Amino acid sequence: MAKKRAAKPSISIVGPGNLGSALATELARVGYPVRYIVTRNTKNNAHVKALARRVNSKVITLGEQPLDTDIVWLTVPDDAIAVVARQLAASQSWKGKIVLHPSGARTSDELSALRKKGAKVASAHPMMTFVRGRRPQWRGVPFDMEGDKPAVKAAHEMAAALGASPYLLDKRCKTLYHAFGSFASPLVIALMSVMEQVAESAGVPPGEAKRMVRPLLMRTLDNYFKKDAARAFSGPLIRGDVQTVRKHLAELHAAPEARKVYIALARTAIERLPVKNKGKLTRELQLGSKA
Repeated sequence: MAKKRAAKPSISIVGPGNLGSALATELARVGYPVRYIVTRNTKNNAHVKALARRVNSKVITLGEQPLDTDIVWLTVPDDAIAVVARQLAASQSWKGKIVLHPSGARTSDELSALRKKGAKVASAHPMMTFVRGRRPQWRGVPFDMEGDKPAVKAAHEMAAALGASPYLLDKRCKTLYHAFGSFASPLVIALMSVMEQVAESAGVPPGEAKRMVRPLLMRTLDNYFKKDAARAFSGPLIRGDVQTVRKHLAELHAAPEARKVYIALARTAIERLPVKNKGKLTRELQLGSKA
């Protein structure tokens, strides 16, 4: 006779933003009962109500009633984690419960108010970007975690159920680890925004920049993943084309913020990547930064 599978722990999601909504949807998909979606204001919030219907849960206001679930996810902004934890700590008994937050930069100590009340706590951070209207892919996503053993174990099980790759991270490394991830996604998008500004200055019609740059950008990323940064590097700096860089800097006066980014990235390339005429290019950038 086949063994009956144990029921998965019940879940509350406090803060149904992009990540909270993604966790609610995907955990429900893999069999975790999402009992509560908790928000500060339940009125006029069509997104939250639609999410609750999708995962068959109840929308409640923060502090309105006890969260009688096995696991509580605090998916609120980083600066609010400790504040909400203190608010929740005074609202009910926390013995035997597990509380998690998914911040990449903050440690499980943000939940110390709940730990003091008997909860087992951990941070469990997926290195993935979450935006409204795009279902995230979890397969193989690194899911770093640290904290109390029972909470880490629960987080590990959820990450594995989602198809992610859970692993332990020393909490002393969390902030730099998060900065590492920031270079891979939000700061890349910031660079794309600067690229669009330069395209506009160059007369590229609005909306065309993405289409035009897609082949170049996709090949660059492909080269990086198949090789490494040094062997994927190309362009005027690797060739040592001082005159071209000088012309770039002169024309980029039309986009001064982009010019600053160009100089900063070119200096980094000279320090870390195979660049010819390093001395001349360094002097050119020094002159450019003063102009």
